[in-house]
Amino acid sequence: MISLMIAIFVLGYACIVLEHKIKIDKAASALVMFGLIWSAYALIGEQTNTSSQLMEHLGSTCETLLFLIGAMTIVDLIDMHGGFYIITKYIKTRSKFRLLWLMAGITFFMSAVLDNMTTTIVMIMMLRKIIAKPQDRWIFSGIIIIAANSGGAWSPIGDVTTIMLWMRGNVTTIPLITYLILPCLASLFIPLLITSFKFRKSHGNYLSHQPLELRLPQGVGKRFSRGIFVVGVLGLISVPIFKTITGLPPYVGVMFVLGGLWVLTEIIYGRKRDLEESIKNRVSKVLKHIDMPTILFFLGILMSVAGLQSAGILGTAADFLDKNIHEVFTISTTVGVLSSVVDNVPLVAACMGMYPVALPDVIAASADPAYMQAFAQDGLFWMLLTYCAGVGGSILIIGSAAGVIAMGLEKIDFGWYLKNVSLIAFLGYIAGVLIIYLESLLFM
Repeated sequence: MISLMIAIFVLGYACIVLEHKIKIDKAASALVMFGLIWSAYALIGEQTNTSSQLMEHLGSTCETLLFLIGAMTIVDLIDMHGGFYIITKYIKTRSKFRLLWLMAGITFFMSAVLDNMTTTIVMIMMLRKIIAKPQDRWIFSGIIIIAANSGGAWSPIGDVTTIMLWMRGNVTTIPLITYLILPCLASLFIPLLITSFKFRKSHGNYLSHQPLELRLPQGVGKRFSRGIFVVGVLGLISVPIFKTITGLPPYVGVMFVLGGLWVLTEIIYGRKRDLEESIKNRVSKVLKHIDMPTILFFLGILMSVAGLQSAGILGTAADFLDKNIHEVFTISTTVGVLSSVVDNVPLVAACMGMYPVALPDVIAASADPAYMQAFAQDGLFWMLLTYCAGVGGSILIIGSAAGVIAMGLEKIDFGWYLKNVSLIAFLGYIAGVLIIYLESLLFM
């Protein structure tokens, strides 16, 4: 049974990685893998409580999916009302050097509030309106990928893997931000410094003047657009605060914010009686544009990993790592490098399954309490995993959603990215790990 479940997971994972080669959506592969793993566990494993285990894992998985659906809807609502023009209209510099730093800074902080996929799309579309030469855009796109992944890692709502760890209680808001903000800044600063130095040495430092074409959607004025942007962003920022004050799961907070925005837009559109219904961007219309294949992919992956956890496979893997490596920096850094090759969602899910949050009594009873302390809530291992899984995806262009999106939009060549961006992304990644090491010596 164990061998069969592992074989199913490996085969399913291969189909996900080779999605573009085999022409089968990764969501389909993940769902089939989910069904086969749990079927093997139920039929061959002779389990009497499979249904109760399935429901338990499904409950925690659906919490994550509900949060993602709510957050994705809010971001799409902001976008469909032209809210991101508030940011783009202030970019007026013609210097490549200044533009590079400005774009990187906006991306870094924007991806901490929004998901890094949406942030990447917005920033790449801005680049198209500013820079004419595709080769120059590729350089900027590489920095945007790094900035989006680095920015998403230090915020509880900035990246899917961070959301997973935050919602399951492995990390909490304030320690996550305070502990990872410097490493994440370093992971961006090093590549940014190297790239901008090249710009300083090269000729033609200035861009041709090409102002951005700012067009709001039909029927949406500046005041309306700005209002949706402010309410939506403040609502997303308030979700961690809502969780801290009420103790309720984050999906309750994000659904509360979505409901408030829904009421607000319905009232506004109700007053715009002269506006045709077909061009009104109501929430009911935005919901039809939600990326359901991505949601189903997360469902398939998380439930597949849950099946391996229920069968004890992940626990066995954790025991092997503890006995043969027994060092959290090596384990986490390796996971980060692997995330540049394969999707970081199943990697993080697997680590969460292998290492439950260590409670004080478990730490005290352990043969090595200092090592087990790293697996406590907000422990060193979880901070490292959050950073490494998020930032490590920048090393290769296929290692993150931001990279894949930029690759698709700008037709960036894999070999070009490997030659021009991978090394500086890796140097930034290692710089962040070193800062975490120093922080662990000083504060943990």
